[in-house]
Amino acid sequence: MSIEIILADDHNIMREALRVLLEKEPDMEVIGEAADGESTLRLAQEKRPDVVIMDISMPGLNGIEATRKITAKVSGVKVIALSAYSDRRFISHMFKAGASGYLLKDCLFEELAVAIRAVAKNQIYVSPKIADVVVKDFIHRSLKDDLTVFSILTDREREVLQLLSEGQTTKRIASLLKVSVKTIETHRQHIMDKLDIRSIAGLTKYALREGLTSL
Repeated sequence: MSIEIILADDHNIMREALRVLLEKEPDMEVIGEAADGESTLRLAQEKRPDVVIMDISMPGLNGIEATRKITAKVSGVKVIALSAYSDRRFISHMFKAGASGYLLKDCLFEELAVAIRAVAKNQIYVSPKIADVVVKDFIHRSLKDDLTVFSILTDREREVLQLLSEGQTTKRIASLLKVSVKTIETHRQHIMDKLDIRSIAGLTKYALREGLTSL
């Protein structure tokens, strides 16, 4: 029985290349593709794949938040982060969101295939290239449980923060999240109060540093 896979990446050429390589594997089948987090979530709920290969930096809803929602709403699905980022925060946030694996985009395809088969068997896969980062992060958090955007802000506040940092207007965010403009203004005020940041430029810098969005 084939391992059913969904590819989530906002670059078409990346998805096309992965599809070609994966479909050469006798035990793997690509059943869907998505270019943003919201589409990935909808597709995962509809198709119920075995594995989602998830980019972190995607518009609207980033890969971290998409992973959090998928693992909470779609039982049995495994998420592998395939990212250009080796920074501790990105890796930590993805595993906290429920990812089962993390690889860098410069890895060999053979490693990705190994990771897919591993997580499909309910194992955790960490690329050797970031293993030291994961261990150091574990030690760091064991010594000190530092505050992050995921412990300070609610799920909805993080969504609003990402969209604000991506340059979306309050009216546009309200439309995307299907709530009133007043609700978004309230969320924005709560975000600023919790973070003690009083400008959109400051919020954008914070979102970049915490891995919610990217340039």
